[in-house]
Amino acid sequence: MFERDLVLPESRRDAFKEVIGREMDESELDNNAQTDFITVGDVVSLTFRRHGVRPLLSVYDGSTERREMTDFARLVEDEPKEVVSNPAGSITAQMADAVRRGIGGEFDLIRVEGEEDLAMLPVLEYAPDGVTVVYGLPGRCMMAVTTDGDIRKWAAELVATMEELE
Repeated sequence: MFERDLVLPESRRDAFKEVIGREMDESELDNNAQTDFITVGDVVSLTFRRHGVRPLLSVYDGSTERREMTDFARLVEDEPKEVVSNPAGSITAQMADAVRRGIGGEFDLIRVEGEEDLAMLPVLEYAPDGVTVVYGLPGRCMMAVTTDGDIRKWAAELVATMEELE
């Protein structure tokens, strides 16, 4: 599915704004024994770490709402990570492969040069059933979605509307 670089056509951008999952309150992280989380985004990843929860994988780009967000990047700057290039509105094969390998346990941090805005799609594709993927709705809340066959189908249908990057 992610063998080639994909780009989101301008005409399909609204479909990718659909909110999936449930709202997750930060208090759910206190005394949480669950360890099968994946975080997408700087603020969400920082929130988890501040609560002592280290996700299986965190994908971040060093910014939030197009502004530099250095707190999480500074927190993990000395930790091993995979660095990938991924322009806004796209899913590069490099990023998708890094997500697959990260979920497979090779590393637990992916620093995206560009934007991690569509990283949710390969995360949902590659995460095993039962993993909770948490992402942020900028300025609003954290959202949590648990992976299963239905959510993978939803993600695959969105990916099918993307075009190959030339």
